[in-house]
Formats: sequence, C-alpha cells, structure tokens
Amino acid sequence: MSGAVQSSPGSRIFARVRSLVRDTRLVIAVLLIVSLNPTTAQTPVRQTVAEPPVKIEINAVPLDAFETRDPGKRRFGALEFRGGLVLTSPYREFGGVSALRVQPDGSRFIAITDQGRWLRGRIVYNGTRPVRIADAEMAPALGPSGRPLGAMGWYDTEAIAEDGGTLYVGIERVNRILRFDYGRSGLAARGQVVPVPPGVATLPNNKGLECLTFAGKSTPLAGTLIAISERGLDAAGNIKGFLIGGRTPGEIVYRRQAEFDVSDCATLPSGDLLVLERKFRWSTGVQIRIRRIAIASVAPGALLDGPLLLDVDMGYQIDNMEGLSVHTLPSGETVLTLISDDNFSFLQRTLLLQFTLMPE
Repeated sequence: MSGAVQSSPGSRIFARVRSLVRDTRLVIAVLLIVSLNPTTAQTPVRQTVAEPPVKIEINAVPLDAFETRDPGKRRFGALEFRGGLVLTSPYREFGGVSALRVQPDGSRFIAITDQGRWLRGRIVYNGTRPVRIADAEMAPALGPSGRPLGAMGWYDTEAIAEDGGTLYVGIERVNRILRFDYGRSGLAARGQVVPVPPGVATLPNNKGLECLTFAGKSTPLAGTLIAISERGLDAAGNIKGFLIGGRTPGEIVYRRQAEFDVSDCATLPSGDLLVLERKFRWSTGVQIRIRRIAIASVAPGALLDGPLLLDVDMGYQIDNMEGLSVHTLPSGETVLTLISDDNFSFLQRTLLLQFTLMPE
C-alpha cells in the first residue's frame, strides 16, 4: 500500500465547502471594496432636466435584533436599540442614501442620495418600533439655474444640515455647500451656493464634506454651521473641519482614531455633537462608531475629541452607514436614526436603524 493518506468522501466534501466559503468571502470582499468606491460602483447619473416629484413604493422588512449573535440584546454602549428596517424599492433611482434629517415628530424625514436626488416620506411605527415607510417620493435636487445637480456634475451629495425651513447640502465632488429654501419651495427649491472658507476647496474631491450640522441655538456657537470632512487630513493625520458663519468662524480639527473616517454628524438637544464614523478593511469588513463631542470644546483652532457611544462590526446589522439624525420625543427621549448608502450595489443594503440615547 502506498504511504499516501486516502481522504474519505466526507472529508473531501468538507474541504470543498470550506474552499467555496473562502472563495465566496474573497469575492464579496473585492466587490464590496469596488462598491464603496463611487467612481466604479454607482450607476451613471441619468436626469438631465428638472422632473416633478415621483411617488415611489418602498418595501420594508423589519429588523427585530441588532446583534445577530445575541438577538435578545437591546443595550449597546450608550444606546438602546428600538428597531430597524431593510428598505428596497422597484424605483430605479432608489438607493445611495447618504444623509437624512428626521423631523421632531419622529415621522417625517428628508434625505438625499449621493446621485443628487431628494427622498422624503414618513416613518410608520408600531409602538416605538419602525415598521414601514409611507408617502415616499423622490425628485432631483436642483442647482441655482434650475438644472438637476447630477446634470451639472455636482453629485456625491453627502451631508444635510437643517436650520428651520432651510436645508444645507454638502457636495463632495465639487467641494461646495448649497442652501435650499425647502420650507417655501419644497423639492422644487433651487440650491444657492454658500460662501465657504478657502480650505474647503483644498479637500479631496471624494473625501470632502460628510458632516454638516448647526450648533445648538442655546450655545455660544448659535448660528454656526459645523462642517467636517470625511478624510481631508492635516499634517498630523487628523481630519479637517470648519466653523462657517456665526460669531467665531474658523477651522477645526477632528482627531482621527484607528483609521476611521467621518460619515455624518448631528446635534444633541444639549448642544453636543454626535459624529458617525466608518471604516472598511479586508481583515474586519465594515465597522462603525459614534463619538460624542462636547460643544464647549468646539472653537476655532480646536482639536475635537470625545468618548465612544457605539462601536460595532459586521456581527451587527450594519452596512455602509452614512446618515445620522437626532430628534427628541415629547417624552424627552432622544432618538438617533441611522441610514446606510448601498452604493446601488446588490451586495449591500439600505438599512434604517433607530436607537434611544440613554441618560448619562
């Protein structure tokens, strides 16, 4: 008999399955990296003229658990999971949601996709759990001349800030901020270019402004638009940001930790900032974090830093989370809403997640 060891049919099948799993993970990882690169993954911008809002159907599958390994767990760091939705739609322009703002009633929302399209609708609840999206419609966001932003090449619309009925949108591809009189004109509002500090123009055009939020009205920075880039780095490797308008405009820096990039931000009722961060690596997949920045520390020339409220990986129901909104219920509860950008990729999902920020 030969000295070679003869493998059993069962062991050969197991080895084949293991090889297939390994190969599948490799393919998914490669495709995910491609899908996270907007220059290769996203569909071409199609709209060339202004279009009226289109009512669309959004299908929602509820997520009852946030951690797949422990479905009964509800508390995660400083946050308590309220529920979530996996969103799909037959409408071809649905997807790529990069930012949103949920209104104080917790129901109505306005969002924007990175292809320069508005999305608005209502979140419907069963008790405190989101269960579906109603009254959804989409329309192209318009530039100063009335042309769609996508037709102008002004896409990668990545951030929204709200000041009363006025919306401010950050555009990575051209490093601009536009102001929309949404309260008066709704989805037909034309964006007007907002003057920005010279440093905004030097940001990488695919790593530019991802975080826009207004400082709280009861803080010394009232009236200031806080803007932080995704990965516009200074000489020390920290992330560049700006204070625009208000009484003390200037530049700020956000401490970059563990190679995380900034995805979005929002203002708490106290005035503090919440900053959503994201990282993708071969070894770990997607990871997201949320950090809290004391508003008292925000000033021209400041290096912003703060504690983690959430730090999760792909063992949780996450995807390419890019949008963060905060609203406060009549009960006093502070609710965080996160949404993901699926990059128009079949490998990714549009997730809407909600959490309660627990009292300190």
